[in-house]
Amino acid sequence: MTTIPATTAAPPATTGTPAGSSADQLDFTQNFDTFLTLLTTQLKNQDPLSPLDTNQFTQQLVMFSQVEQQIKTNSQLATLNGSAASSEAISATPMIGRTIEYNGNQAALAGGSATFSYTLPSKAASAAVSIQDASGNTVFTGAADPSAGRHNVVWNGQANDGTQLPDGVYTIQVQAVDADNAAITATTTAIGAVTGVSVNNNVATFDVSGVQVPMSQLLTILASSSTATN
Repeated sequence: MTTIPATTAAPPATTGTPAGSSADQLDFTQNFDTFLTLLTTQLKNQDPLSPLDTNQFTQQLVMFSQVEQQIKTNSQLATLNGSAASSEAISATPMIGRTIEYNGNQAALAGGSATFSYTLPSKAASAAVSIQDASGNTVFTGAADPSAGRHNVVWNGQANDGTQLPDGVYTIQVQAVDADNAAITATTTAIGAVTGVSVNNNVATFDVSGVQVPMSQLLTILASSSTATN
C-alpha cells in the first residue's frame, strides 16, 4: 500500500435530451401542424381543372404517423427504464454506509483520506500519478510504482506544498510510458463509503461522498465501512 500527499480534479458533467422527450413531441407537433396548414392552403387554392396529386400528401401523412409512433415508443421505453432504475435504487438502499470499490478515476477525499488503485498491463519505464480538484487544478503530482499489476494508493489529502486540502471529489490520473516512450494505459478504481442512492438520467447511481457512481461500475462490496488510512 502506497501513501502519498495531494492533487484534485473533476470533469464537468454532461447531460443530453433523451429521444421521446417532451421536446421531441413538441417539435413533431409543430412540424405536423405546419404541414397540415400548408396542405389545407394548397387544397383550397388548387386549380379545380388540374387538381393536385394526393399520393405525395398521403405518403407524408403516413411518414408523420410513423414518426409519431416512434416518439411514443421511445417515450414509453424511457418510462420503463426510469421505473426499472428506480426499483434498482430502492433495492440498493441497504448499501448506504457500506464501502465499495468501483471503476472510475474519481475518488472522494473524506476525513482527509482517499483510497484508489491503478493497474498497469505491463511494466513501465516510468510512471507518475496526478490529482486534480473539482475545478481541474492539479494539486498533487508524484512518482508511481512502474511495475506491472495492481497498485493500491492512499492519499492523505495534502498538496505538494503540504497544504491539507478540503474533503471533496478529486480526479486521479496515471501517466506511464515504456522504454520507447510509448504511453501505457492504466486502469483506475476507487474505494469509498456509499452515502446515498439515486436515479440520474434513468440510471441507478451510488453517491459516494459526492462521486456519482452508476451501479454498473460496482466492483466489490467491502466488509468494513472504511479502508483508507494515512
